[in-house]
Amino acid sequence: MKRDNIFEKPIEKQFEFDDQVAAVFDDMIERSVPFYRQNVELIVDLLLRRIKKGMHIVDLGSSTGSMLIELARRCREDVTFIGIDNAPAMVELAQKKARAFNVNVDFVCEDIMKYDFSGADIILANYTLQFIRPIIRTDAVQKIYDSLKPGGLFICSEKILMQNSWLNKQIIDIYYDYKQQQGYSKSEIMQKREALENVLIPYTIEENFLMFKSCGFKSCETIFQWGNFVTMAAFKS
Repeated sequence: MKRDNIFEKPIEKQFEFDDQVAAVFDDMIERSVPFYRQNVELIVDLLLRRIKKGMHIVDLGSSTGSMLIELARRCREDVTFIGIDNAPAMVELAQKKARAFNVNVDFVCEDIMKYDFSGADIILANYTLQFIRPIIRTDAVQKIYDSLKPGGLFICSEKILMQNSWLNKQIIDIYYDYKQQQGYSKSEIMQKREALENVLIPYTIEENFLMFKSCGFKSCETIFQWGNFVTMAAFKS
């Protein structure tokens, strides 16, 4: 796994999922998202209890494919796995990893707002909605809801804001302390924060749930949270 040192140098552009990011993404996300690996295991364990033969599982913003590959590797049912990402470098790497692990997962390079993924039983979107512009984010969630079969499950991980401004600042500071413990310098942390400005736009948990319910989801739950990182589950009746 190549080490993430992208932000050791002064930034020249806003953050984007290009070849440079794809090459270090697995290291970046494990060092940047607290308990990332444990959360993947939690989601996989949960889904393995729900998956049945013939189901269709879709991962939106599948990046390097870690979630779907782990799920496919452990799944004993005959189901369809498809990962959708609009970054060619991410899709190419995910395809290589799928071949290396000898799992049957279809990774495609498409815009999730244009690609037809209807008929899904389970849809995942891990740290994906936060990169969709707020003006069309509700449209994306509506498409997710409409694309799920009745009884379908949507699992979504997001970076979030706290409603209380004092608490929000303290949690962010604690998170930056965490990143330093993972080997990032203060300069790298600030460089990445600047690169992500107006690219990653988080909501509060309450705003996310309100958006989900406005699109038709009846039941929304939090299944994991560390500070300003949360995983949510929403059910279609």
